[in-house]
Amino acid sequence: MATPGEETDHDFSSTNAEASFTNPTQASQLAKGDYILIKNHPCKIISKSTSKPGKHGHAKINFEALCLFTAKKYTDLHPAHATVEAPIVVRREYLLLDIEGGYLSLWDQTAGGALKDDVRVPKTDETGTRMAEMGELLGRLWGKEGEKDIMVTVLSAMGMEVVDGVKEVERG
Repeated sequence: MATPGEETDHDFSSTNAEASFTNPTQASQLAKGDYILIKNHPCKIISKSTSKPGKHGHAKINFEALCLFTAKKYTDLHPAHATVEAPIVVRREYLLLDIEGGYLSLWDQTAGGALKDDVRVPKTDETGTRMAEMGELLGRLWGKEGEKDIMVTVLSAMGMEVVDGVKEVERG
């Protein structure tokens, strides 16, 4: 450890891409469709309501949001001026190559043809959830023999990933 007045040699020229999974954001700046971190769950806001300020207080914002990975509903209440954490969410499309052992084999056409094989097939046993819908659609499309490719949209947040969309596209 450096003593006062002693110079240290630190290299801040590069950072780890996973250094932070969130960005600080003012609660009043978030809207329906934005992302918020509630109880360490990355969530998509489905409704936002603002209460009027009281005699000595501040306006409060009530958020209702769905977890990106479990579709469980969470609520949170913050003063409008408070700083909240918004997860960094990345959406990327991949070409489905194979399904094996409960995992998808995906090809990232934008990253120099990199293969990705660590995304789980969405569970279909949670009836009525978006994940179940994606799993069922993926199963139906994969079982078809046809002239079309299957594109899979993957959401990444907080170091986790989930299938968020599945669609057929013409082979090109």
